[in-house]
Amino acid sequence: MKNILITGGAGFIGSRLCERLYEKDYNITVLDNLSPQIHESDESTLYRKIKDKCTFIKGDVRNKEDWLKVLKGQEVIVHLASETGTGQSMYEIEKYNNVNITGTSNMLEVLSTSSHLVKKIILSSSRSVYGEGKYKSNNQIIQYPKSRKIQDLEKGIFNLLCEYTNKDMIPMPTDEESQINPKSIYALTKYTQEKMILLISQSLSISPVILRYQNVFGPGQSLSNPYTGILSIFSTRILNGNDLDVYEDGLESRDFVYIDDVIDATILAIENERANGEIFNVGSGVATTVKEVAETLKNFYGSDININISGKFRFGDIRHNYADLSKIESLLGFNSKYDFQKGVTEFVKWVKKQEINEDKYEKSIQELKEKGLMKWFID
Repeated sequence: MKNILITGGAGFIGSRLCERLYEKDYNITVLDNLSPQIHESDESTLYRKIKDKCTFIKGDVRNKEDWLKVLKGQEVIVHLASETGTGQSMYEIEKYNNVNITGTSNMLEVLSTSSHLVKKIILSSSRSVYGEGKYKSNNQIIQYPKSRKIQDLEKGIFNLLCEYTNKDMIPMPTDEESQINPKSIYALTKYTQEKMILLISQSLSISPVILRYQNVFGPGQSLSNPYTGILSIFSTRILNGNDLDVYEDGLESRDFVYIDDVIDATILAIENERANGEIFNVGSGVATTVKEVAETLKNFYGSDININISGKFRFGDIRHNYADLSKIESLLGFNSKYDFQKGVTEFVKWVKKQEINEDKYEKSIQELKEKGLMKWFID
């Protein structure tokens, strides 16, 4: 199967995937609306990287007509087009619904009602569908906790507490069989995409593959988008000489996965029939605290900015989550090649070659405050 459609193919992940597939002699079509939140113009850096490596269609997944244009002759769809960002999704609900859910339903409806050659759909989903993920209590019971209580957060109690003992629990690597418990509109839209594709693909004799990406970072990530990508947000602030605002107590953690590892996993899903019908976590399998991220970037840039542990918290944020990679390693032979330090080294090399972007972080925080989605613990 050599004819591939990448929706959102001019974005951070999509453009890198396009480059790699071009090197492997695939025939690539890209559908992308060149959203201003990601692209500085219609001739953005990411667009220029791929324009000679694919058939580029400027269009929108929300328009059925655009789907009809791009599906002819395609054998594989890699569906990356999505609005991303936990905080923003909690107040721009219609936009997230329209792009993520309606965009996906349009794809499936066109596939259901017109002739096509599509044999496989790969969806870029998110670790956010797990919510807080998997934990072990001090009495060794596995739990999938509900949302943290506002009363606890306001008192500075950020860790997840066992519902039986009221003691801190230990985060565990979250596997694909873990309970689903979305904590944000973004997460809910990603899980809805998953269920729609898994359901409809059966009736269309199409093989679905769901890839639940962890926190992806690396060269090409937007340095001007203040809504998603913590390493990019922190880098832009540091290079503008602005202090870093670290939420909660700074010990909240994520699984940061380098872009090239994500592309490797996605290509395995395209090319390996053992991926068909499966759901896979894609990450590094290692938890890194946000405080460590801030300190690492400060050191790499040789900056004297301050790191402020603010005690602020956002509705929709989780405490910890990192991936159990056993399934993708055993079934597809995936192997993460970049640990956090190696990935940051490559990322910072790239950032230092870019123009310093305007820091829009304060604008995004003001939006959260106005919507009542940013709070502080009361000391």
